[in-house]
Amino acid sequence: MDHIERLQAFSLFVWDGKQQGLTRREFLKRGLAMGLSLPMITAVLVGCGVEQAPAVPNTPIVPPPPSTRAPDPTATTAPTATPTDATATPEPTPLPAQARFAVIGDFGWAGPEEEAVANLVKIWNPDFIVTTGDNNYPSGEASTIDANIGQYYHEFMAHTGSAYGPGAAINRFFPVLGNHDTDVENGQPYFNYFILPGNERYYTVDWPPVRIYALNSVPWIEPDGADPESAQAEWLRRELSVAPDAWNIVVFHHTPYSSGYRGPSPWMRWPFQEWGAHLVLSGHNHVYERIMLNGLAYITNGLGGGPRYAWGDTIAEGSVARFNADHGAMLVEATTQRIALQFVAVGASEPIDSYTIEA
Repeated sequence: MDHIERLQAFSLFVWDGKQQGLTRREFLKRGLAMGLSLPMITAVLVGCGVEQAPAVPNTPIVPPPPSTRAPDPTATTAPTATPTDATATPEPTPLPAQARFAVIGDFGWAGPEEEAVANLVKIWNPDFIVTTGDNNYPSGEASTIDANIGQYYHEFMAHTGSAYGPGAAINRFFPVLGNHDTDVENGQPYFNYFILPGNERYYTVDWPPVRIYALNSVPWIEPDGADPESAQAEWLRRELSVAPDAWNIVVFHHTPYSSGYRGPSPWMRWPFQEWGAHLVLSGHNHVYERIMLNGLAYITNGLGGGPRYAWGDTIAEGSVARFNADHGAMLVEATTQRIALQFVAVGASEPIDSYTIEA
């Protein structure tokens, strides 16, 4: 296994072992046997809620200095992202008749597959784009990030600069961290490249009548944890409890339920519906799948440009739509009364899957 696969396998071991009451010594023995360093073992234990974050992070995440960053998009009157640590109450923005956005996942591998998906998305002329992670293959390096992302989507981003063209005056590109974004410097190239609100690891975006809650599901780089009892989860619970009258959409990388061959990531099985979410979007498995559990849709959208994956041996409970025959993206259209979702494959004449939620 490569480094990322070892980290994911160890995260699953820790999550299962936590339920079984395994000791720290047993976690250390397994992690060391898998060739992981002590700092990385500790990071996974923190991310899975076994330990508290150290007072001084092992590898601090340092956003680029203000002089290198684009103007703050919150200075405009258009719908904007809201920092997690904001103290001032912004002026309310009049509700538009409709929000129209695209969702892409596991896309950041420059080539004809990603280009075809980007062309499809641009035909829709979306207000903004949301990603489900793995924005920069294969290992999140600074040398590949602009070719993998800016080459196809620079006009949607308020970013630190692209060789492929100017960015947007208002940021319209909202990614989440995937495991492939974090293999170099704990994701520092990602933080240097994007202009995102709050701590940039998890944040909210208000684009009425939609509110996006972008989470970090990569446990080995999240000091606030990536399990249901973590500080990050408590932040989400609080944010949803005071949410405006909007469609609440939670987005992160590691899918909690999946029929894909990589399987699910159970540490992300948070009580989203109980807390007020209307929809959960994720990636990681390079397939499209819609799973319905207690009336809540969990959608895996991982066909944005990376290699496509096979299905596993077991179909997940609640799986009602599955597709892995081609690449594609989702189109989401929301009004105050309904939100309609379609997954569209490149070159297809009809949507592969459609789903609507009524207010």
